[in-house]
Amino acid sequence: MALRIAVRRSSAVCHCFASTSVREPAFIRRNASAMAVPTSSQPEKAGNDIHREASLSNPDPPTDSQTAAIVGEHLQYMVATYVRPPPMMVKGEGCYLWDIENRRYLDFTAGIAVNALGHCDPEMAKLIGQQARTLIHTSNLYHNPWTGALSQLLISKTRDSGSMHEASKVFICNSGSEANEAAIKFARKVGKIRQLSGEQHEIVSFNQSFHGRTMGSLSATPNPKYQKPFGPMIPGFRYGNYNDEAGIKDLVTEKTCGVIVEPIQGEGGVNVATPSFLQALRDRCNEVGAVLIYDEIQCGLSRTGQLWAHASLPPSAHPDIVTTAKALGNGFPIGATMVTEEVAKCIVTGDHGTTFGGNPLACRLAHYIISRLSEPKLQQGVLEKEKIFRAGFQRLQERFPEVISEVRGRGLILGLQLTQDPTPIVTAARERGLLVITCGTNTLRFVPPLIISNEEIEEGLGVLEQAVEAALSPKEQVDGTKGQQEMAPKGR
Repeated sequence: MALRIAVRRSSAVCHCFASTSVREPAFIRRNASAMAVPTSSQPEKAGNDIHREASLSNPDPPTDSQTAAIVGEHLQYMVATYVRPPPMMVKGEGCYLWDIENRRYLDFTAGIAVNALGHCDPEMAKLIGQQARTLIHTSNLYHNPWTGALSQLLISKTRDSGSMHEASKVFICNSGSEANEAAIKFARKVGKIRQLSGEQHEIVSFNQSFHGRTMGSLSATPNPKYQKPFGPMIPGFRYGNYNDEAGIKDLVTEKTCGVIVEPIQGEGGVNVATPSFLQALRDRCNEVGAVLIYDEIQCGLSRTGQLWAHASLPPSAHPDIVTTAKALGNGFPIGATMVTEEVAKCIVTGDHGTTFGGNPLACRLAHYIISRLSEPKLQQGVLEKEKIFRAGFQRLQERFPEVISEVRGRGLILGLQLTQDPTPIVTAARERGLLVITCGTNTLRFVPPLIISNEEIEEGLGVLEQAVEAALSPKEQVDGTKGQQEMAPKGR
Protein backbone atom coordinates (compact mmCIF):
# COMPACT_ATOMS: atom_id res chain seq x y z
CA MET A 1 0.00 0.00 0.00
CA ALA A 2 2.76 2.43 0.94
CA LEU A 3 4.46 1.65 -2.36
CA ARG A 4 1.29 2.36 -4.38
CA ILE A 5 0.81 5.69 -2.56
CA ALA A 6 4.43 6.62 -3.22
CA VAL A 7 4.15 5.85 -6.92
CA ARG A 8 0.96 7.89 -7.26
CA ARG A 9 2.59 10.85 -5.54
CA SER A 10 5.73 10.61 -7.63
CA SER A 11 3.63 10.59 -10.80
CA ALA A 12 1.61 13.56 -9.59
CA VAL A 13 4.78 15.55 -8.90
CA CYS A 14 6.14 14.84 -12.38
CA HIS A 15 2.79 15.94 -13.85
CA CYS A 16 2.91 19.12 -11.74
CA PHE A 17 6.28 20.13 -13.22
CA ALA A 18 5.32 19.06 -16.74
CA SER A 19 2.13 21.12 -16.68
CA THR A 20 4.10 24.30 -16.09
CA SER A 21 6.40 23.58 -19.07
CA VAL A 22 9.42 23.66 -16.79
CA ARG A 23 11.91 20.81 -16.77
CA GLU A 24 12.12 19.47 -13.21
CA PRO A 25 15.40 20.23 -11.42
CA ALA A 26 18.14 17.65 -11.66
CA PHE A 27 18.01 16.89 -7.95
CA ILE A 28 14.36 15.82 -8.26
CA ARG A 29 15.10 13.54 -11.21
CA ARG A 30 18.17 12.18 -9.43
CA ASN A 31 16.22 11.34 -6.25
CA ALA A 32 13.05 10.04 -7.88
CA SER A 33 14.29 6.52 -7.28
CA ALA A 34 14.01 7.15 -3.55
CA MET A 35 10.25 6.82 -3.94
CA ALA A 36 10.37 3.57 -5.91
CA VAL A 37 11.39 1.08 -3.26
CA PRO A 38 10.86 1.43 0.52
CA THR A 39 14.21 1.31 2.29
CA SER A 40 12.82 0.03 5.56
CA SER A 41 12.39 -3.70 6.03
CA GLN A 42 10.96 -3.47 9.52
CA PRO A 43 7.36 -4.77 9.47
CA GLU A 44 6.39 -2.72 12.52
CA LYS A 45 7.61 0.52 11.00
CA ALA A 46 5.91 -0.28 7.71
CA GLY A 47 2.68 -0.93 9.57
CA ASN A 48 2.93 2.38 11.40
CA ASP A 49 3.60 4.23 8.13
CA ILE A 50 0.55 2.63 6.51
CA HIS A 51 -1.59 3.62 9.51
CA ARG A 52 -0.39 7.22 9.28
CA GLU A 53 -1.04 7.30 5.53
CA ALA A 54 -4.58 6.11 6.16
CA SER A 55 -5.42 8.33 9.13
CA LEU A 56 -3.86 11.65 8.05
CA SER A 57 -4.43 13.63 4.86
CA ASN A 58 -0.94 15.14 4.86
CA PRO A 59 1.41 13.08 7.05
CA ASP A 60 4.92 14.51 7.23
CA PRO A 61 7.22 12.75 4.74
CA PRO A 62 9.06 9.82 6.38
CA THR A 63 12.83 9.48 6.47
CA ASP A 64 12.83 7.18 3.42
CA SER A 65 10.78 9.58 1.25
CA GLN A 66 11.79 11.52 -1.84
CA THR A 67 11.53 14.74 0.20
CA ALA A 68 13.92 13.47 2.87
CA ALA A 69 16.42 12.38 0.22
CA ILE A 70 16.47 15.81 -1.41
CA VAL A 71 16.59 17.67 1.91
CA GLY A 72 19.43 15.46 3.12
CA GLU A 73 21.41 16.20 -0.02
CA HIS A 74 20.89 19.96 0.27
CA LEU A 75 21.37 20.57 3.99
CA GLN A 76 25.08 19.80 3.88
CA TYR A 77 25.54 22.96 1.79
CA MET A 78 23.27 25.28 3.77
CA VAL A 79 24.11 27.39 6.82
CA ALA A 80 21.93 26.13 9.68
CA THR A 81 19.83 29.20 10.47
CA TYR A 82 16.33 27.69 10.37
CA VAL A 83 14.71 24.53 11.65
CA ARG A 84 12.13 23.60 9.04
CA PRO A 85 9.32 21.03 9.15
CA PRO A 86 9.73 18.03 6.80
CA PRO A 87 7.59 19.00 3.75
CA MET A 88 9.25 20.67 0.73
CA MET A 89 6.98 23.16 -1.03
CA VAL A 90 7.15 23.32 -4.82
CA LYS A 91 3.96 25.07 -5.97
CA GLY A 92 1.50 27.72 -4.81
CA GLU A 93 -1.80 29.05 -6.08
CA GLY A 94 -4.10 31.44 -4.26
CA CYS A 95 -4.29 30.38 -0.61
CA TYR A 96 -2.84 26.90 -1.15
CA LEU A 97 0.61 25.34 -1.32
CA TRP A 98 1.66 21.92 -2.66
CA ASP A 99 4.67 19.94 -1.52
CA ILE A 100 6.88 17.70 -3.64
CA GLU A 101 4.72 14.71 -2.66
CA ASN A 102 1.80 16.61 -4.27
CA ARG A 103 -0.03 17.17 -0.99
CA ARG A 104 -2.06 20.35 -0.73
CA TYR A 105 -1.99 22.73 2.27
CA LEU A 106 -4.29 25.63 3.11
CA ASP A 107 -1.93 28.45 4.04
CA PHE A 108 -2.85 30.56 7.08
CA THR A 109 0.73 31.96 7.19
CA ALA A 110 1.07 33.76 3.82
CA GLY A 111 4.85 33.44 4.03
CA ILE A 112 4.75 35.27 7.40
CA ALA A 113 2.30 37.99 6.30
CA VAL A 114 3.98 38.41 2.90
CA ASN A 115 1.65 36.88 0.31
CA ALA A 116 -1.27 39.23 0.91
CA LEU A 117 -2.52 38.61 -2.65
CA GLY A 118 -1.95 34.89 -2.31
CA HIS A 119 0.54 32.67 -4.08
CA CYS A 120 1.42 33.21 -7.74
CA ASP A 121 -0.99 36.07 -8.42
CA PRO A 122 -1.58 35.87 -12.22
CA GLU A 123 -1.16 39.59 -12.92
CA MET A 124 2.01 39.67 -10.86
CA ALA A 125 3.42 36.74 -12.84
CA LYS A 126 2.55 38.56 -16.07
CA LEU A 127 4.30 41.75 -14.92
CA ILE A 128 7.42 39.83 -13.90
CA GLY A 129 7.68 38.40 -17.39
CA GLN A 130 7.10 41.74 -19.09
CA GLN A 131 9.59 43.66 -16.95
CA ALA A 132 12.19 40.87 -17.08
CA ARG A 133 12.17 41.22 -20.85
CA THR A 134 12.44 45.01 -20.60
CA LEU A 135 14.77 46.05 -17.74
CA ILE A 136 15.58 44.45 -14.39
CA HIS A 137 18.46 46.45 -12.93
CA THR A 138 20.52 49.56 -13.58
CA SER A 139 21.56 50.50 -10.01
CA ASN A 140 20.78 53.89 -8.51
CA LEU A 141 23.39 55.56 -10.71
CA TYR A 142 20.56 56.13 -13.22
CA HIS A 143 16.89 57.02 -13.17
CA ASN A 144 14.20 54.49 -14.02
CA PRO A 145 10.47 55.18 -14.29
CA TRP A 146 9.28 52.78 -11.59
CA THR A 147 11.20 53.89 -8.46
CA GLY A 148 9.65 57.34 -8.61
CA ALA A 149 6.23 56.05 -9.62
CA LEU A 150 6.14 53.69 -6.63
CA SER A 151 7.30 56.44 -4.27
CA GLN A 152 4.61 58.79 -5.55
CA LEU A 153 1.92 56.13 -5.21
CA LEU A 154 2.98 55.23 -1.67
CA ILE A 155 2.78 58.86 -0.56
CA SER A 156 -0.53 59.59 -2.27
CA LYS A 157 -2.24 56.39 -1.07
CA THR A 158 -0.93 56.95 2.46
CA ARG A 159 -2.30 60.49 2.63
CA ASP A 160 -5.61 59.46 1.05
CA SER A 161 -5.99 56.70 3.66
CA GLY A 162 -5.86 59.15 6.56
CA SER A 163 -2.46 57.86 7.66
CA MET A 164 0.82 59.75 8.21
CA HIS A 165 -0.63 63.05 7.05
CA GLU A 166 2.83 64.61 6.58
CA ALA A 167 4.27 61.75 4.49
CA SER A 168 6.58 63.34 1.97
CA LYS A 169 9.35 61.14 0.57
CA VAL A 170 10.33 57.46 0.27
CA PHE A 171 13.55 55.45 0.38
CA ILE A 172 13.18 52.12 -1.46
CA CYS A 173 15.28 49.17 -0.29
CA ASN A 174 15.14 45.35 -0.32
CA SER A 175 13.72 44.12 2.98
CA GLY A 176 12.11 45.00 6.28
CA SER A 177 15.42 44.90 8.14
CA GLU A 178 16.86 47.38 5.66
CA ALA A 179 13.81 49.62 5.93
CA ASN A 180 14.26 49.75 9.71
CA GLU A 181 18.01 50.17 9.35
CA ALA A 182 17.37 53.25 7.21
CA ALA A 183 14.86 54.57 9.75
CA ILE A 184 17.37 54.19 12.59
CA LYS A 185 20.08 55.92 10.57
CA PHE A 186 17.73 58.74 9.58
CA ALA A 187 16.76 59.26 13.23
CA ARG A 188 20.43 59.39 14.22
CA LYS A 189 21.11 61.97 11.49
CA VAL A 190 18.19 64.12 12.64
CA GLY A 191 19.51 63.96 16.20
CA LYS A 192 22.97 65.09 15.10
CA ILE A 193 21.51 68.07 13.28
CA ARG A 194 19.21 69.06 16.13
CA GLN A 195 21.93 68.67 18.75
CA LEU A 196 25.40 69.32 17.35
CA SER A 197 27.06 67.86 20.45
CA GLY A 198 25.97 64.37 19.35
CA GLU A 199 24.34 63.57 22.69
CA GLN A 200 20.93 63.09 21.10
CA HIS A 201 21.71 59.66 19.66
CA GLU A 202 19.73 57.09 21.66
CA ILE A 203 17.10 54.84 20.06
CA VAL A 204 14.19 53.55 22.14
CA SER A 205 12.36 50.31 21.36
CA PHE A 206 10.18 47.91 23.33
CA ASN A 207 10.25 44.44 24.82
CA GLN A 208 8.67 41.69 22.68
CA SER A 209 9.43 43.75 19.57
CA PHE A 210 11.06 42.46 16.41
CA HIS A 211 12.68 44.90 13.98
CA GLY A 212 15.13 42.76 12.01
CA ARG A 213 18.47 40.96 11.96
CA THR A 214 20.95 43.58 10.73
CA MET A 215 23.10 44.90 13.56
CA GLY A 216 21.13 48.14 13.86
CA SER A 217 17.67 46.60 13.67
CA LEU A 218 18.85 43.72 15.85
CA SER A 219 20.04 46.19 18.49
CA ALA A 220 16.46 47.49 18.54
CA THR A 221 15.12 43.95 19.09
CA PRO A 222 15.53 43.20 22.82
CA ASN A 223 15.32 39.43 22.65
CA PRO A 224 18.29 37.46 24.05
CA LYS A 225 17.62 34.63 21.60
CA TYR A 226 18.42 36.95 18.71
CA GLN A 227 20.99 39.24 20.33
CA LYS A 228 23.17 36.94 22.43
CA PRO A 229 24.97 35.13 19.57
CA PHE A 230 26.13 38.46 18.11
CA GLY A 231 26.71 40.68 21.13
CA PRO A 232 27.70 43.22 22.10
CA MET A 233 24.95 45.20 20.43
CA ILE A 234 25.43 48.67 18.97
CA PRO A 235 25.49 51.14 21.86
CA GLY A 236 22.80 53.73 22.37
CA PHE A 237 19.68 51.56 22.48
CA ARG A 238 17.20 51.61 25.36
CA TYR A 239 14.23 49.29 25.94
CA GLY A 240 10.87 49.89 27.57
CA ASN A 241 7.68 47.96 28.20
CA TYR A 242 5.01 47.93 25.52
CA ASN A 243 1.85 49.88 26.45
CA ASP A 244 3.51 51.24 29.61
CA GLU A 245 2.46 54.88 29.45
CA ALA A 246 3.76 55.64 32.93
CA GLY A 247 7.32 54.69 31.94
CA ILE A 248 7.54 56.83 28.81
CA LYS A 249 8.87 60.00 30.44
CA ASP A 250 11.87 58.28 31.98
CA LEU A 251 12.46 56.13 28.91
CA VAL A 252 12.36 58.85 26.24
CA THR A 253 14.74 61.62 27.27
CA GLU A 254 16.65 64.57 25.86
CA LYS A 255 19.21 62.03 24.59
CA THR A 256 16.62 60.18 22.53
CA CYS A 257 16.83 60.78 18.78
CA GLY A 258 14.27 58.16 17.79
CA VAL A 259 11.56 55.81 19.08
CA ILE A 260 10.66 52.74 17.02
CA VAL A 261 7.47 50.84 17.80
CA GLU A 262 5.16 48.33 16.10
CA PRO A 263 1.49 49.39 16.29
CA ILE A 264 0.86 45.63 16.44
CA GLN A 265 3.72 43.38 17.52
CA GLY A 266 3.77 40.38 15.21
CA GLU A 267 6.69 38.20 16.23
CA GLY A 268 6.23 39.25 19.86
CA GLY A 269 2.79 37.68 20.19
CA VAL A 270 0.26 39.78 18.22
CA ASN A 271 0.20 42.45 20.91
CA VAL A 272 -1.81 45.56 20.00
CA ALA A 273 -0.64 49.01 21.10
CA THR A 274 -3.32 51.09 22.79
CA PRO A 275 -4.13 54.40 21.07
CA SER A 276 -3.30 56.27 24.28
CA PHE A 277 0.15 54.63 24.41
CA LEU A 278 0.98 55.68 20.85
CA GLN A 279 -0.37 59.18 21.49
CA ALA A 280 1.77 59.46 24.64
CA LEU A 281 4.83 58.38 22.64
CA ARG A 282 4.08 61.02 20.02
CA ASP A 283 3.66 63.72 22.66
CA ARG A 284 6.90 62.80 24.41
CA CYS A 285 8.81 62.73 21.12
CA ASN A 286 7.53 66.22 20.42
CA GLU A 287 8.74 67.38 23.83
CA VAL A 288 12.31 66.12 23.40
CA GLY A 289 12.65 66.53 19.63
CA ALA A 290 12.82 62.80 18.84
CA VAL A 291 11.69 61.07 15.66
CA LEU A 292 8.75 58.64 16.03
CA ILE A 293 9.00 55.52 13.83
CA TYR A 294 6.10 53.15 13.25
CA ASP A 295 7.31 49.73 12.11
CA GLU A 296 4.38 48.48 10.00
CA ILE A 297 6.33 45.80 8.19
CA GLN A 298 3.97 43.06 9.33
CA CYS A 299 0.81 44.89 10.36
CA GLY A 300 0.62 47.41 7.50
CA LEU A 301 -0.65 47.36 3.91
CA SER A 302 -4.30 46.68 4.73
CA ARG A 303 -3.75 43.71 7.05
CA THR A 304 -5.87 45.51 9.65
CA GLY A 305 -8.51 46.57 7.11
CA GLN A 306 -6.88 49.98 6.68
CA LEU A 307 -3.83 50.76 4.57
CA TRP A 308 -1.78 51.35 7.73
CA ALA A 309 -2.50 50.10 11.23
CA HIS A 310 -2.15 53.63 12.63
CA ALA A 311 -4.79 55.07 10.26
CA SER A 312 -7.41 55.03 13.02
CA LEU A 313 -5.28 57.37 15.15
CA PRO A 314 -5.75 61.14 15.07
CA PRO A 315 -3.11 63.12 13.12
CA SER A 316 -1.64 64.23 16.44
CA ALA A 317 -0.41 60.63 16.97
CA HIS A 318 1.00 60.09 13.48
CA PRO A 319 4.67 59.17 13.03
CA ASP A 320 7.63 60.87 11.35
CA ILE A 321 8.69 57.61 9.67
CA VAL A 322 6.81 54.48 8.58
CA THR A 323 8.64 51.34 7.51
CA THR A 324 7.14 48.64 5.30
CA ALA A 325 8.15 45.48 3.42
CA LYS A 326 6.61 41.95 3.47
CA ALA A 327 3.31 42.43 1.57
CA LEU A 328 4.83 45.28 -0.46
CA GLY A 329 6.33 42.72 -2.86
CA ASN A 330 3.92 39.82 -2.25
CA GLY A 331 6.97 37.53 -2.15
CA PHE A 332 9.40 39.60 -4.22
CA PRO A 333 12.07 41.27 -2.01
CA ILE A 334 11.39 44.97 -1.49
CA GLY A 335 11.07 47.37 1.44
CA ALA A 336 10.40 51.08 1.89
CA THR A 337 10.94 53.83 4.45
CA MET A 338 8.49 56.76 4.26
CA VAL A 339 9.49 60.03 5.93
CA THR A 340 8.14 63.51 6.55
CA GLU A 341 9.73 66.55 4.93
CA GLU A 342 11.34 67.43 8.28
CA VAL A 343 13.22 64.15 8.23
CA ALA A 344 13.89 64.15 4.49
CA LYS A 345 15.63 67.52 4.53
CA CYS A 346 18.20 66.15 7.00
CA ILE A 347 19.30 63.40 4.58
CA VAL A 348 21.65 64.52 1.83
CA THR A 349 23.30 62.80 -1.11
CA GLY A 350 25.79 60.19 0.09
CA ASP A 351 24.26 59.70 3.54
CA HIS A 352 22.65 56.39 2.63
CA GLY A 353 22.24 54.13 -0.37
CA THR A 354 21.57 50.70 -1.84
CA THR A 355 22.67 48.80 -4.94
CA PHE A 356 19.55 46.70 -5.53
CA GLY A 357 16.94 48.86 -3.82
CA GLY A 358 14.55 50.59 -6.21
CA ASN A 359 15.25 48.31 -9.16
CA PRO A 360 12.62 48.52 -11.93
CA LEU A 361 11.33 44.98 -11.52
CA ALA A 362 10.68 45.21 -7.77
CA CYS A 363 9.17 48.67 -8.02
CA ARG A 364 6.85 47.82 -10.89
CA LEU A 365 5.54 44.85 -8.96
CA ALA A 366 5.08 46.88 -5.76
CA HIS A 367 3.26 49.59 -7.72
CA TYR A 368 0.71 47.01 -8.84
CA ILE A 369 0.49 45.45 -5.37
CA ILE A 370 -0.10 48.80 -3.63
CA SER A 371 -2.85 49.54 -6.15
CA ARG A 372 -4.54 46.25 -5.26
CA LEU A 373 -4.06 46.40 -1.49
CA SER A 374 -5.41 49.95 -1.25
CA GLU A 375 -8.76 48.99 -2.80
CA PRO A 376 -11.65 49.76 -0.37
CA LYS A 377 -13.41 46.52 -1.33
CA LEU A 378 -10.40 44.42 -0.31
CA GLN A 379 -10.03 46.35 2.95
CA GLN A 380 -13.71 45.91 3.80
CA GLY A 381 -13.33 42.21 3.07
CA VAL A 382 -10.51 41.99 5.62
CA LEU A 383 -12.82 43.31 8.34
CA GLU A 384 -15.58 40.88 7.37
CA LYS A 385 -13.15 37.95 7.37
CA GLU A 386 -11.89 38.98 10.80
CA LYS A 387 -15.40 38.41 12.14
CA ILE A 388 -15.44 34.86 10.74
CA PHE A 389 -12.09 34.10 12.34
CA ARG A 390 -13.18 35.53 15.68
CA ALA A 391 -16.43 33.57 15.66
CA GLY A 392 -14.45 30.41 14.99
CA PHE A 393 -11.94 31.24 17.70
CA GLN A 394 -14.76 31.80 20.16
CA ARG A 395 -16.13 28.34 19.39
CA LEU A 396 -12.65 26.88 19.90
CA GLN A 397 -12.24 28.74 23.17
CA GLU A 398 -15.57 27.47 24.42
CA ARG A 399 -14.61 23.90 23.55
CA PHE A 400 -11.03 24.10 24.85
CA PRO A 401 -11.16 26.73 27.63
CA GLU A 402 -8.24 25.12 29.44
CA VAL A 403 -6.01 25.63 26.39
CA ILE A 404 -7.09 28.91 24.73
CA SER A 405 -6.92 31.86 27.09
CA GLU A 406 -7.18 34.92 24.83
CA VAL A 407 -7.72 36.17 21.28
CA ARG A 408 -5.68 39.19 20.16
CA GLY A 409 -5.11 41.28 17.07
CA ARG A 410 -6.97 43.24 14.38
CA GLY A 411 -8.07 42.44 10.88
CA LEU A 412 -6.14 39.46 9.56
CA ILE A 413 -3.25 39.60 12.00
CA LEU A 414 -4.66 37.56 14.86
CA GLY A 415 -3.26 35.54 17.73
CA LEU A 416 -4.57 32.75 19.94
CA GLN A 417 -2.87 32.80 23.33
CA LEU A 418 -2.48 29.26 24.63
CA THR A 419 -1.71 27.94 28.08
CA GLN A 420 0.77 25.40 26.72
CA ASP A 421 3.32 24.81 23.98
CA PRO A 422 1.51 25.27 20.63
CA THR A 423 3.97 23.34 18.44
CA PRO A 424 2.10 19.99 18.68
CA ILE A 425 -0.97 21.82 17.35
CA VAL A 426 1.12 23.28 14.51
CA THR A 427 2.30 19.77 13.61
CA ALA A 428 -1.16 18.24 13.87
CA ALA A 429 -2.62 21.00 11.68
CA ARG A 430 0.09 20.60 9.05
CA GLU A 431 -0.47 16.84 8.89
CA ARG A 432 -4.13 17.56 8.23
CA GLY A 433 -3.43 20.10 5.50
CA LEU A 434 -3.33 23.46 7.33
CA LEU A 435 -0.29 25.68 7.81
CA VAL A 436 -0.15 27.88 10.93
CA ILE A 437 2.78 29.45 12.77
CA THR A 438 3.64 30.57 16.26
CA CYS A 439 4.97 33.76 17.84
CA GLY A 440 5.65 35.23 21.25
CA THR A 441 5.19 32.82 24.13
CA ASN A 442 2.73 30.00 23.41
CA THR A 443 0.84 31.99 20.78
CA LEU A 444 -0.61 30.74 17.51
CA ARG A 445 -0.39 33.43 14.81
CA PHE A 446 -2.84 33.79 11.92
CA VAL A 447 -1.77 35.98 9.00
CA PRO A 448 -3.48 34.42 5.94
CA PRO A 449 -3.60 35.98 2.46
CA LEU A 450 -5.99 38.94 2.45
CA ILE A 451 -7.77 37.39 -0.54
CA ILE A 452 -8.75 34.28 1.41
CA SER A 453 -12.40 33.30 0.95
CA ASN A 454 -14.97 32.80 3.69
CA GLU A 455 -15.17 29.12 2.73
CA GLU A 456 -11.40 28.70 3.04
CA ILE A 457 -11.47 30.31 6.48
CA GLU A 458 -14.17 27.90 7.64
CA GLU A 459 -12.26 24.99 6.13
CA GLY A 460 -9.11 25.98 8.01
CA LEU A 461 -10.94 26.54 11.28
CA GLY A 462 -12.39 23.05 10.99
CA VAL A 463 -8.92 21.58 10.52
CA LEU A 464 -7.60 23.66 13.40
CA GLU A 465 -10.26 22.24 15.72
CA GLN A 466 -9.24 18.71 14.70
CA ALA A 467 -5.59 19.62 15.32
CA VAL A 468 -6.23 20.94 18.83
CA GLU A 469 -8.25 17.83 19.62
CA ALA A 470 -5.48 15.58 18.32
CA ALA A 471 -2.76 17.43 20.21
CA LEU A 472 -4.72 17.06 23.44
CA SER A 473 -5.67 13.42 22.90
CA PRO A 474 -3.77 10.96 25.14
CA LYS A 475 -4.21 8.38 22.37
CA GLU A 476 -2.15 10.37 19.86
CA GLN A 477 1.51 11.28 19.98
CA VAL A 478 1.95 14.62 18.23
CA ASP A 479 5.44 16.05 18.31
CA GLY A 480 6.19 19.73 17.97
CA THR A 481 8.51 21.19 15.34
CA LYS A 482 10.77 23.46 17.33
CA GLY A 483 11.83 26.72 15.75
CA GLN A 484 9.21 26.07 13.09
CA GLN A 485 8.81 29.69 11.95
CA GLU A 486 12.08 31.30 12.95
CA MET A 487 15.73 30.92 13.81
CA ALA A 488 16.25 28.43 16.63
CA PRO A 489 19.52 28.38 18.60
CA LYS A 490 21.22 25.03 18.83
CA GLY A 491 19.81 22.93 21.65
CA ARG A 492 16.51 24.80 21.81
